[in-house]
Parts: sequence; C-alpha cells; structure tokens
Amino acid sequence: MTYAYEVAVQAEAALGEGPTWDADAQRLIWIDILGSRVHTFDPVSGRRTVMVTEQHVGAAKPRVGGGLVVNLRDGVGLYAPGGESSGDSDGSSGLGDFRWLHREVVPGRRANDAAVAPDGALWAGTMRYDEAPGGGTLSRVAPDGTVETVLDDVAVSNGTGWSPDGRLMYYIDSPTRRIDVFDFDGQRVGGRRRLAAIEEGDGFPDGLTVDADGCVWVALWDGGAVRRYTPDGKLDRVVELPVPRPTACAFGGADLTDLYITTARIGLTAPHPLSGSVLVIPGAGKGLPQPAFAG
Repeated sequence: MTYAYEVAVQAEAALGEGPTWDADAQRLIWIDILGSRVHTFDPVSGRRTVMVTEQHVGAAKPRVGGGLVVNLRDGVGLYAPGGESSGDSDGSSGLGDFRWLHREVVPGRRANDAAVAPDGALWAGTMRYDEAPGGGTLSRVAPDGTVETVLDDVAVSNGTGWSPDGRLMYYIDSPTRRIDVFDFDGQRVGGRRRLAAIEEGDGFPDGLTVDADGCVWVALWDGGAVRRYTPDGKLDRVVELPVPRPTACAFGGADLTDLYITTARIGLTAPHPLSGSVLVIPGAGKGLPQPAFAG
C-alpha cells in the first residue's frame, strides 16, 4: 500500500513530538521538547498557536474541562483553561495559570513522552539528558497527583498506548529496539513481553499510537518511516517518509482517519527541508478517541 503525505505544519522544531488530537477543540496538540513550546493546529481553519513553557516539555495533553496537563523537566503540572492566546505561525504566546501537580527535581533528568490511560490517569516517562541506561522511569500520575513509579530501570521512556478493550498496554524504551506489551487491569501492568523488535539499521522505535483495529503504529527515529504492527506482532504496513527522524504519530481529524506525524531536526548535519515539521497521511486508517486527563 502506498501512502501520500502532506505537510500539515511547516516548522523547524528541534525535537517535534507528542501529537495528540484534542477532540473537544478539534485541533492537534504537539510539542517541541527542547524548544519548550506547545503548539496547536486546527486543520480546518489553519489556525495555529504557539505557547512557551518555562522548562523543557515532554508531553502536553488536554484536560477534562479544558486546559492542559504537561510533563515538564521537573514534574507534571496543570495549565488552567482559557489561557491559550493565539499566535501566528512565527509568533509565540504565554499560557494561563499554572500549578504543579507533582514536582520531583532530579538533576540531569527530563520529561519525555506521556499518554493518558482509559481511566484518565497520566502515564509519564522520563529520561536522562545523556540517555544513560536505567536513568529514566515510567510513572502513573493519578488525577489527584498521587504518583506510582511503574518502571524504574528505563533509558529513554517513549511511546505508550492501550488496546481498544483496555486490557493491554504497549510501551517503548527506545534503546531496546522493542515494542513491548503488558497485561493491563485498569491501573496496573504485568506480564511484560515483546510484541515486535526493530532490526539494527532500521532505526529506533519512538512514539506510538493504537488504531481501532488494535494495531500499533510506531515512528522510527533514524528509520524514516512509520510501521504498523498487528496485535500478534506481525508487520503489515510501512509508511516511508522523506525525513530521517519521525518521532511520533497520532490519528486526528473529525473522523480520526488522518495520521499526524511529528519530526525532528536535532543532530542532523544536513536536515531535510521538512525535518521539524508535522506531516499528515490523510485516510491512513481509523484511530481511537483519546481520553483527556481527569485532573
């Protein structure tokens, strides 16, 4: 199957990441981790906003009732609704009232990818700036701010997602080159096992999303592609891209059939002109509605 990409947002993000479809606002949220920026994009109107955070931001997700939950360098925080001023494609603006939900300062460590579970909790990953093995974590952050460390021996905590029935959780620690699957009981995980592995030379698995068929789409850093794996781990689709470092993917649009892909330009001596932009594959599949953070 051949996929034709389009440019959703022309940008030069250092480390574009975390595409998330905000169903209530009918817009895409995405971030530039090292640029400390949260972006939004309305594909119908073309309206964009750019919001600056005070720290490197690993993820930004919508909250029930409005506002954002953000995975920041020093912990997880909340932005109140109504504070998101608009900017043009080159401008930036501030966010609304902010408060920490959970603050944990660890020198040399920063936030990375995060995802909202079916029960409205945030599963937030961390990593060391030097990507040292065992320096990162994956934690469950409840809406009331209670935190439980689920994995404490992670290098680069990345893509996390759930099966359509909520009984499985998929997870990536990028240097392992594995997409792992856990049994999930609604709050806890167990029975970790490999779903699939990325061959050496094909890049590293980064962000992921799960579609309505229960298949897992994975962006390949340094692989220039997004792959789709069936629930039994079979590779059945490959989306080739012009950029070497796609970082994550998510379904969006009114009917959740458009696959949005964030990209990075950091570390590239001669980046592709679209490196750092957001690409979209119209009609790539059928996504799942993503829950908002319940806090």
